[in-house]
This record gives sequence, structure tokens and C-alpha cells, in this order.
Amino acid sequence: MNYFSSDFKLGILGGGQLGKMMLYETRKWDVWTKVLDASPEAPCNISCNQFVQGDLLDYDTVYDFGQGLDVLTIEIENVNLDALERLEKEGLKVFPQPRALRIIQNKAKQKLFYVDHEIPTAEFQRFAYLSEIEDSVQNGGLKLPFVWKAAQFGYDGQGVKVVRTLSDLEGLPKGECIAETMIPFKNELAVIVARNNSGDIKTYPVVEMEFHPEANQVEYVICPARIDDKVAAKARELALKVAEKIGLTGLLAVEMFQTQDDQILVNEVAPRPHNSGHYSIEASYTNQFEQHIRCILDLPLGATESKVAGIMVNLVGGEGYTGDVVYENMEEILKLEGVTPHIYGKKQTRPFRKMGHVTIVDENMTRARHVAQEVKEKIKVISK
Repeated sequence: MNYFSSDFKLGILGGGQLGKMMLYETRKWDVWTKVLDASPEAPCNISCNQFVQGDLLDYDTVYDFGQGLDVLTIEIENVNLDALERLEKEGLKVFPQPRALRIIQNKAKQKLFYVDHEIPTAEFQRFAYLSEIEDSVQNGGLKLPFVWKAAQFGYDGQGVKVVRTLSDLEGLPKGECIAETMIPFKNELAVIVARNNSGDIKTYPVVEMEFHPEANQVEYVICPARIDDKVAAKARELALKVAEKIGLTGLLAVEMFQTQDDQILVNEVAPRPHNSGHYSIEASYTNQFEQHIRCILDLPLGATESKVAGIMVNLVGGEGYTGDVVYENMEEILKLEGVTPHIYGKKQTRPFRKMGHVTIVDENMTRARHVAQEVKEKIKVISK
């Protein structure tokens, strides 16, 4: 099939920043795109060929959106899977496949999948209702502290909380959840695996993630991770095993813990381009968004090696600021060598909302890390 400057039509469910960066690549290749998102101000609205406003979880909306497309993909996994399964049965190519999304969309099912396929992960218990957790603690079945995770609809640090006392459960969603043993890890790592529909598969280098202690969001992504080569090889091997067992077409971001004795445990996965791969836009031979397009169109996979060391700094809304966004000191960070800001196009900021990211590239990792710290200290995401 001819994808370039042709009648081929690609649909994307979700119009956020991941979709926007995916559209950089489709525009580069002149691939026609149609995007569905609930917000008329979604970042994708300005750069796709056709924008449709609608609910990603509504069956009829998603089913109707798929009509007339050749391939349908996602930039967020919280979508109506019943509609995707019907579209797939009717002949539409849907990547990642709905069967894979069924596993990943629900964190409890995801964890059970790891157990069933002997993929190392933190011990956990599954609960149908939040109230069952308190009963389990009081009866000795569950020990504090632990990590609470909502089974569905978590994102950007939402739906995850460290529970040290029973009072920490107050105000959490009442539905299905898991309680996970806290892992005393050395590092949080991630590997992005790319797989096209022919089954060709590649991994990106292992990255290291540094998290904000309160927001549970990534502050820095460092590539390559500052770990021993043997540990990196173990992490890539495990990521490949997860991807092969799930068997999806597209990108799979595998987040992992490196334990104190250098074991690797899978934390969770995302079936799409991921925050841990943003560094690749400037630092890699093939960035993750182009690679995703290559995967779902069954094109040859691009080289995943890095050209230089890369560090990504997330730009999130400052605490205490809500309203029309202002990026303070942007000119100051643009004076720094190797710095590239990416602004997502969200007009309204609020505390810890992802508003953009900055990539720092350098041949010297230590120097890049110092510049990243300077960027983090200088730029502020505030409101008018």
C-alpha cells in the first residue's frame, strides 16, 4: 500500500501531546490523519487533516470514527475496546491490537498477566473495592506500607499513592484496585520496544527515570541509564520477553525497578509512545514517534541507537498556579547549548499538569545532567 501523498487514511484516538508529536512524523511523510479527542483545544487539533470532537470511551463515537480509515492507532489506552474489537472484526487494522489493550488497560489484569507468564514483578493483592483493603490490613492479610493503584484510568501520577497509614486511603476512588509491595529499588528504569506487524522487533537503550517525590511524575529521563552493562542487558532482555508475550504491534514502554541486588522487576507497561522516550526526538537516529508510525504501517524499523547522550526534563504546572499559562525564563534556557524545548499547546495550567518537556543533548553525560538541572531550576510554568 502507498502511504505517502496518497488516499491512505490513518486514525488516532487521543489528541494530546503524544498525538501531536506523532503528527510531526505523519506531516513529514504526508500521511493523511484523522484525530478524535474530547477537547476542542486538544494539541492535535492544529496539525491533523481532520479533527473530531468526541468521547474516547463512548462505543458509538469510537465505532463511527473508525469508518473509512485504513489503520487506527492510539495515543492513550483509555479508549472503548468493544468498539475497537468490532472495527477489527470488520476488517480495520487496529494497532496496538484490542486483545493487547485488554491486558494493559486494567492494572490488575496486567499484573496477573506477568504472574501467568513468569515475568518478575512486585508482589500484589487485587481488591474489587477500596473498602476491602482496610479489612485486609486490620485482619493481618496486608501489611503497611504498600503502593495503592487504581485498576483503571490512572495517568501522570494519578491513580497511584503510597499508603503508610489507613488514613492515606481517605478520598481515593472506591472501585477495583491493587495493593503492591513497596520495592526498595536502586533505580527506576524503562525500555521502549518497537515491533512491526511482520514481527520485526528492536529495543531502545535503557533509560533511567528520576521521579518527583510528591507528584509521582517523572522529572528527568536520562539516556543511557547510569547502570552496569550487565544490568542494562538484563533490563532489555526482560522488556523483550514482555513485548513478545503481549505480542502487540507498535511501541511498548516497559517500566522496571532495579532492586538493591540488581534484579529487574516489571512495574507496568504502556502500549504507545511514552514520556520515557521523548529524549529520542533529539538524541536518537529514529525517534519513538516515527518508529511507532513505522510499526503500525509495517515499514522497516529504524535504528534505535542514540547519537548523543540525552536527558529529558518534564515541564509541569507549578504548585499554586491555575489558569492561562506563562512560561517564565524561556529565553534563559534557550541560551544554553544543546537545549530544545517542546511546548504541548495546552493553554491552561494547573499544578503538576504536563505542559511540555525540554531535551538536553551532549556528548558528555555529566555535562548534560548539569545543564538539565540548570533548566529545571530556571524555567517556571506559572499562570497570569
